[in-house]
Amino acid sequence: MRIVVDAMGSDGQPEPDVAGGVAAAREFGDEIILVGDEGQIERQLAQHDVSGLKVRVQHASEAISMTDKPSEASRQKKDSSMHVGLNLVRDGEGDAFVSAGNTGAILAVAMLHTLRRIRGIKRPALGVMFPIAGHPMLIDNGANADVRPEQLLQFAQMGSLYVERVRGVQRPRVALISNGEEEGKGNALIQESVVLLAQSGLNYVGNVEPKEFVRGETDVGVTDGFTGNIIMKTAEAIAATMSDLIRQELTASPISALGGLLAKPAFERVRRRLNPDEVGGAPLLGVNGVVIIAHGRSNAYAIKQAVGQARLAVQHDVVAAIRDGVAAG
Repeated sequence: MRIVVDAMGSDGQPEPDVAGGVAAAREFGDEIILVGDEGQIERQLAQHDVSGLKVRVQHASEAISMTDKPSEASRQKKDSSMHVGLNLVRDGEGDAFVSAGNTGAILAVAMLHTLRRIRGIKRPALGVMFPIAGHPMLIDNGANADVRPEQLLQFAQMGSLYVERVRGVQRPRVALISNGEEEGKGNALIQESVVLLAQSGLNYVGNVEPKEFVRGETDVGVTDGFTGNIIMKTAEAIAATMSDLIRQELTASPISALGGLLAKPAFERVRRRLNPDEVGGAPLLGVNGVVIIAHGRSNAYAIKQAVGQARLAVQHDVVAAIRDGVAAG
């Protein structure tokens, strides 16, 4: 495969982006196309042994920062690493695009200037696989703050297809994220969406509260992007806070420190299971190409894992599945 990596995306760019791309080329054996300022990328590549690896550089003279307004930057910075990288995918010179950059800008560049939406898709959505029991997908995770019921229906369809194709789950369980399990709970958006999902032909199991989602009682949790993004960020903050508290308590006394030393392997396994870097990135579903968006704080390992997510989406032809299974309907 040919995976395009935005080398100017992450908060620490281009160091983790380049290192992650090199690690992905080494592990997966694919061609990695690093897009961005050629001089900066080459200086980072000089710090790695890339002999025998399929790594090449595609120059882009501009970069869209996290502070740029997405709509303006997508129009004004036409030679940004996002534009150049997504155009490679659009033109068939790359199979997928990976970026840890500005999510709103990636959405704008992909939807309005390069890949465009799959015909029939009302809004693309960001789906993230949670590193918890069953690895359920939360969709939308920040692409659409305000949505309508028919858009939530398409999010559910796209999420179900992705989980079925990529994770191999037959008839994925689909649920609406709400403040109660009963059908009468939720705001007007939830109550109107219940009717559409119940008639959709999906394996719709009703409403779930966040606690059921975290327990893995559904394979796809459907919500608007505003709520989904808050759920994700709250979960990340709680996990980090709990980790810090446990570390503080384990060093509070010699006895607890000894116990902590004995339990260290178990704590390390838990840390890995909850670490969002293991997932790497989230697919932007509904555009005409595979796009994986990683966290801005991504390190090299997270970038490599995001490339792994991109490979799976390409391998299982997720774009065609959405085109045939959602947009056609």
